[in-house]
Formats: sequence, structure tokens, C-alpha cells
Amino acid sequence: MKKTIIISGITLFLTLFFVNNSFSQQLESEFLYKITLLLDKPIDTGKSPFGIRIAYPIKGGIFEGPKMKGKVKPVGEDWLLKVDDVTNKLAVRLVLETEDGQLIACNYTGIVHNQPNEAAYWRITPTFETSSKQFDWLNYVLAVGKGSFQDGSVNYEVFAIK
Repeated sequence: MKKTIIISGITLFLTLFFVNNSFSQQLESEFLYKITLLLDKPIDTGKSPFGIRIAYPIKGGIFEGPKMKGKVKPVGEDWLLKVDDVTNKLAVRLVLETEDGQLIACNYTGIVHNQPNEAAYWRITPTFETSSKQFDWLNYVLAVGKGSFQDGSVNYEVFAIK
């Protein structure tokens, strides 16, 4: 009898533990915003042992989503590393300014890998930093995005991972 109660208790504990953990580990996403970055003329710093480094100064842009909207400040750069003929690594820092003047620092790394069929795998992982009480929640968000290049600008759709 004691063994049955102990085994039942352990089974119940393990079931609840694994069920609760499996639900908490599910990833969901929520659309944050669409952003367009306007880039200035590239600065090619040349080939290094790691690839060809090209800096693209950010000269502005806009972003818009259900919880935030505004402009990209003309500060920051996209430090692209051309690894080979089909792969680029991204390292970007920029500042977002919401319509009501709140400032949000954004930084992301990413990869652009051009597929043989001409489709590019273009993904980024933005993080945010702000002193704004209204947008404090962004300090604790990990995001992902997909990008493209159109009409001389870089465009992303960014999603918060919940």
C-alpha cells in the first residue's frame, strides 16, 4: 500500500513537472513592426582574414507596428562582413524614436545567405534597450526578423518571441 502511494505521488509529480515545462518551452511570436532603413554610401575597409568588412552608415528610416511607430535616427551603422560569394554576416546598431519622442536603442546580428535559386535567407536577432517607462517591456524581449533589399533600402519584419 505504501509503495503504491509513493509511486503514485512520484508519477503525479513527474507528470505535472514535465507537462508544465513542455508548455512553458513552446515558442510563439507576435508581430512587432516593419522597418525600412535608409543606408548611406558603403565604406569598404578591405579584406581581412575574416572576410571583407563593409560599413553602411544609417541615414534614417521609418518603423511601424501595432504597439509602436516612429522614425530611425540618422545614427548607427550596418557592419556587414562578406564571408564569401554567398554569405554575409550582419552587425547593426541603430536608434529608434517613437512618435512621442521615446528613444530605443536596437542592436542585432544576422545572416544573409544567398541561395542558388536567387532567394536569400535573411534573418536577424534584434534586442532592445530603453529608459522609457512606456516601452520598458522591450528591454526583456528577444526578437527575430526577416529581411530584404528593395529600392535602395533594407526592409525587415520583426517579431517578438514569447
